[in-house]
Amino acid sequence: MDVHISTSTVQGTTRAPPSKSYTHRAILAAGYSDGATVHDPLDSADPRATMRAVEGFGGSVDRSDDALEITGFDGIPEVPDNVIDCANSGTTMRLVTAAAALADGATVLTGDDSLRSRPQGPLLEALDALGIRAESTRGNGQAPLVIEGPLAGGEVDIPGDVSSQYISALLMAGAVTDDGVELNLTTELKSAPYVDITLEVLEDFGVTAEPVGATGAGGVRSAGAEGFIVDGGQQYSPADGEYHVPGDFSSMSYLLAMGAIAASDGESVVVEGAQPSAQGDSAIVGVLEAMDADIEWDREAGAITVSQSALTGTTVDVGDTPDLLPTIAVLGAVADGDTVIENCEHVRYKETDRVSAMATELEKMGVSVTEDHDVLTVHGGESTLSGATVEGYHDHRIIMSLAVAGLVAEGTTTVEGADHVDISFPSFFDVLADLGGAVDRTE
Repeated sequence: MDVHISTSTVQGTTRAPPSKSYTHRAILAAGYSDGATVHDPLDSADPRATMRAVEGFGGSVDRSDDALEITGFDGIPEVPDNVIDCANSGTTMRLVTAAAALADGATVLTGDDSLRSRPQGPLLEALDALGIRAESTRGNGQAPLVIEGPLAGGEVDIPGDVSSQYISALLMAGAVTDDGVELNLTTELKSAPYVDITLEVLEDFGVTAEPVGATGAGGVRSAGAEGFIVDGGQQYSPADGEYHVPGDFSSMSYLLAMGAIAASDGESVVVEGAQPSAQGDSAIVGVLEAMDADIEWDREAGAITVSQSALTGTTVDVGDTPDLLPTIAVLGAVADGDTVIENCEHVRYKETDRVSAMATELEKMGVSVTEDHDVLTVHGGESTLSGATVEGYHDHRIIMSLAVAGLVAEGTTTVEGADHVDISFPSFFDVLADLGGAVDRTE
């Protein structure tokens, strides 16, 4: 599906979808339990991949309108009858790779073309060091993967700057091993707030895991951590057998950006479901404030109000918030002056190389961009957004950010392959249209 966005303004009240990061972890945590109800989960392609994995390990998932009734495998996954297809979900593959290591036999994991190009090597090496057969069938550290357990636990070294999901995977699995798992980070931890999400979900399911040597900088519990410890023999069991998924700040970033650059004169965009949590991407509020946006966050009510603003460029370190890079790049394109997005090398290893993708597609729209290996600079003062045909790269975050840019580009912007928003925000274009955006879709 291609989507055509014409110059238009937006206003009104909307709600962010549930958090994809929390939904993944909650589904798998319920799988590790003997059973739990997950309320308000995100219903999209990626979490459905994690549901399939739980079922592959012997659990069951029954869906209702706003909840998942999950019967878990109680810490001992069965060897799946078939290959586990993680589709396009890197989070599923990494979290499930460690779960597969608990099974007494071999599990095969694969995914689509994009997922089979993403790095899994450090996690495989860590599992191998813990005595598990963990192989890439092509010998390149990428899926398809073969994992053969069972995992007893132990101490292992792992890098912290490739993907925080490796750490989350080992912590979640380590809690139900006999010996527990101790992780020693060999490089600086990136995306620390995502590990905090894992720690928060574990705690809500009655499981304890702790960072070692963390500074807690910026209120991020895992910031500066030298490692992590999770004791074995723990039981996943949420209070009253229930867990509630919070709203998603990664998805919320596009809605807030719409308001900041395209709200109607004298009107606002109000985003509900914005209760505080461990999500690092809540930093989008601070980024918009730094860019002089007219924005107000009522934390108690969980509502953020943003109006069209004369934005100014700023410098943003996305070491802990890689998913915000596409949104910030679009904000920078309409801001006065330069917006410098630093510490972004790891953003190149997502569904696509998001640094290069945003640079390439924004340039098609008339934006002046300087791309360095670890820095993306958007020269807003030298740019005039114009409608163009841009590629979505099968990447939901690239698609949504370019659609936001299309609201203020002169003429019509066509985003190709836009159906991939199904990964995290299936109703995105419906929401955009409901707020007043001029949206037309063609198959």
